[in-house]
Amino acid sequence: MSDIAEPSSSALSGSIRRNGAGRMPLPWKIAARELRGGLKGFRIFLACLTLGVAAIASVGSVSSALMRGLAEEGQSILGGDVGFELVHRETDAAERAWLDQVVARGGELSKTADMRAMGRAVKNDSRTLVELKAVDKAYPLYGEVVLATGTPLDRALAQDSSGRFGAVVEPVLLERLGLEAGDALKVGTQTFEIRSAIDNEPDRVAGGFAIGPRVMISEEALATTGLVTIGSLVDYEYRLKLPPGEQSNEAVAQFVADTKEALPDSGWRIRDRSNSAPGLRRTVGQVALFLTLVGLTALIVGGVGVGNAIKSYIDKKREVIATFKCLGAPGGLIFQIYFLQVMAIALVGVAFGLAIGAVVPVIAQATLADLLPVPTVFSIYPGALILAAIYGVVTAVAFAVWPLARARDIPAAGLFRDIVAPSRKWPRPFYVALTAGALGVLAVLAVALTEDYQRLFAVWFLVGTAASFGVLLLAADLMMWVAKKAGRPKQPSLRIALANLYRPGAPTSSVVLSLGLGLTLLVTISLIDGNITRQVATQLPDRAPSFFFVDMQKAQLEPFNAILDDTDGIVSVNQVPMIRGPIVAVNGVRAGDVEATPDTRWALRGDRGFTYSAALPQGSELVRGEWWPEDYQGPPLVSFSRELAEGWNVGIGDTLTIDVLGREITAEIASLRDITWQSGGINFILVFSPGVLDNAPQTVLSTVTMEEAGELELQRRVTDAFPNVTSIRVKEAISSVSSLLEDLVLAVRATSVVTIVAGILVLAGAMAAGHRHRVYDSVVLKVLGATRARVLGAYALEYALLGFGTALIAAGAGTLAAYLVITQVMQAEWLFLPGTLAVTVVGATVITMGFGLVGTWSALSRKAAPILRSE
Repeated sequence: MSDIAEPSSSALSGSIRRNGAGRMPLPWKIAARELRGGLKGFRIFLACLTLGVAAIASVGSVSSALMRGLAEEGQSILGGDVGFELVHRETDAAERAWLDQVVARGGELSKTADMRAMGRAVKNDSRTLVELKAVDKAYPLYGEVVLATGTPLDRALAQDSSGRFGAVVEPVLLERLGLEAGDALKVGTQTFEIRSAIDNEPDRVAGGFAIGPRVMISEEALATTGLVTIGSLVDYEYRLKLPPGEQSNEAVAQFVADTKEALPDSGWRIRDRSNSAPGLRRTVGQVALFLTLVGLTALIVGGVGVGNAIKSYIDKKREVIATFKCLGAPGGLIFQIYFLQVMAIALVGVAFGLAIGAVVPVIAQATLADLLPVPTVFSIYPGALILAAIYGVVTAVAFAVWPLARARDIPAAGLFRDIVAPSRKWPRPFYVALTAGALGVLAVLAVALTEDYQRLFAVWFLVGTAASFGVLLLAADLMMWVAKKAGRPKQPSLRIALANLYRPGAPTSSVVLSLGLGLTLLVTISLIDGNITRQVATQLPDRAPSFFFVDMQKAQLEPFNAILDDTDGIVSVNQVPMIRGPIVAVNGVRAGDVEATPDTRWALRGDRGFTYSAALPQGSELVRGEWWPEDYQGPPLVSFSRELAEGWNVGIGDTLTIDVLGREITAEIASLRDITWQSGGINFILVFSPGVLDNAPQTVLSTVTMEEAGELELQRRVTDAFPNVTSIRVKEAISSVSSLLEDLVLAVRATSVVTIVAGILVLAGAMAAGHRHRVYDSVVLKVLGATRARVLGAYALEYALLGFGTALIAAGAGTLAAYLVITQVMQAEWLFLPGTLAVTVVGATVITMGFGLVGTWSALSRKAAPILRSE
């Protein structure tokens, strides 16, 4: 044995020296010869890398197609080169003069007005909330409104000889109200003829999330509806098509800068074609980031399979490696030979993954193009493919170096001894550093390539993944320790099953790590989805009011309450004044220059709703400062959201400035509140003291909670009596939100399944890696008199224990992660969902038993004599 461990001859060394003059370096030559034997033993390796790279490449390609579509179609999505949005009011003299001077230079201007209203079918009296849009004759400046009838838009909206205006609507409105072209639709006090359904509205997505279907009318028709009154929530959009010669990206950016300098105190929100739909762009970016990170997790799970496959391959090559070492081959040569083989096969797996990732956008174009809310440019995106390739190669390096480095440093005798007594010795520091460096590159890429507002999420996702790896490895060690300490049960099958969990070469760690990580992710997402869905679809309707009535004038409040008094089933009513306007300054610093955290900056963009009250609103908890007396008549005070205050680094005594129809009002922060938005009631981030806003243009916002049986009748009476009042039925709004959540969760779950599939592949690889041990053990047991059924039962019990233990660990870790997300991040109520956990536990147990027994059955079919003779 000493001759094997310490060879005295160095026959291979001479070959190494002689090879110096050859065309191909010796490591490459030997690696190439060994690869001629095919990819046997590396199929799981290939599948894991292919799956992970394909997931990342596909997500990157599809998100790139969406982003490119947003960029290239920015003019159509925005409706112009530059857009200006005002709430409640139209442009003043100075603002209009600034826009008109662009028109005088050869530009074009279009104006639209957007608001929510009630649409009523005249023929059957059915009603629904609609998104009303009034357009001028210049609309749209870019793109085209395509109608189902092929009629030009201006003709479809025009007033006919009888004096009736036309309207065009989204097809869903026709379905919801049971209407067709030619029927009458009443909006406000005006009755319209539906002239056509809308097939395409180029700037639809720029308006953000819509609760109701679109109804489009002319600007002249809007004035006859009676909907636009003082305080009505109307968004006025002014879109500019800049003059020829001023439409380059640089010219557009310069025009926006000049506008801000010329009219620094204007309350309008400015967007240009490069940021036509910022909310949608942000959403696409966030979803793409999450799906990419999930894909990276699948790739890392697959990396465990890579390590298992290499370990299994090295096990089969022990005799060859030992022979090389006995002939004097240095450890470095051994490492190079097998590292080159591994990387060659890794490149094949990466190539397969890239091919799939490149094809997915083409498939998406054929199947999803009509379903996506934005124009997409499906193509091959080299950037996304290169990034996926880097992820794949670096992952292969990260998980290949460790087992190869151990084979490099173990002496010839140790290679054989490692079969029954695996060494716990670490590789040399260089290889440890190389493994750590590769993992570090993956982390840096995942974080560095994200937007600033996404970076913290990426960091926490990676920290959570690393922590999950650590917890699962410790859990695997704990499982083996418990099995070892369980003693020797009298039942032979149980004794064999427990012993197999901690024996040398047991797949326990690989199974727990690979399958456990995928299951943890799936449990987390399923529990979060289940909590959100149940709260939105079940609990929120129980807490939320039945209706929100918006845009009610003060003079309408008394007759409105008379209708409520005459209606049966009313449980509660809440009514507050509402004023809208932007926050223009914080402690004297203009809103655009305020340093705010990314998750709170939204409140500094656009208009906010606010109110005034003598008493603390329901659903608010005072956490700092004091509430003003009910008879307070002093300088303006405001109660502010604690969450936003912390994000803006302000507190008691600081000041906030709002703009109400051009008049700026500064108030001192008197208190901070925690707001329970989940209550479904009325609440605002800004609540002012009485006096300062009492005479400001305002509307009344009213909520009504009542028995469901009388909801439609109350909606009919209110909308008949007050055509300008918008009735939002909470049940319908929740249905729209639930539908959106279902689409989003479906995409997330689909990508999470990729992680599960990767875990199953690794599970299969781990079972395959231990196949030789299974064959030998089965033969020995059969020789000792065990029946095939007894052996199969022992292995089935082992796999059941392994799968059940892994599922319990994943269920616990996933539940904890979901609990923290729901209670700490979303600040919502936690609902325990035992059904989800039961499916996870049972599913993991069945999968583990299934894969294990498939391999065991083939092992049981082997004859004893050849196996014992070869050993």
